[in-house]
Amino acid sequence: METKLIQKEKVIYSRAFRLKVVHEVESGKLNKSQAKELYGIKGESTINCWIRKMGKNHLMNKVVRIELKDEPAKLKELKLHTRVLEKALAEAHLKLMAYESYIEVAEEELGMSLKKKLELKQSALPIKKEKRKEREQK
Repeated sequence: METKLIQKEKVIYSRAFRLKVVHEVESGKLNKSQAKELYGIKGESTINCWIRKMGKNHLMNKVVRIELKDEPAKLKELKLHTRVLEKALAEAHLKLMAYESYIEVAEEELGMSLKKKLELKQSALPIKKEKRKEREQK
């Protein structure tokens, strides 16, 4: 049993040729498979690599951000402020949970409700002008 190693033939394409193929694919004259067949390009991803390295269409999908000099510092400051606020909010939630559990324990020990119920009294409700006049007349 002999194992034979088969070496693939390595083809090196000139830069001018690669640029020509990339330009034809990007301009829409040929698609990748047509260019591969027309020019006898052997590799499956060869043209894709050329387009990635030398093409210009791939730049169209990128987002370009233009900002003032102080914007990154301001953004960093705002992110820090947001973290501080989120931490304070988390601490407030923990305190609230602790107070509610204290109240529950106290209610169980005392056997009565300690939470205030919100009841609106008649005197606290806004009275329309007509009803005020009626009351004043009586």
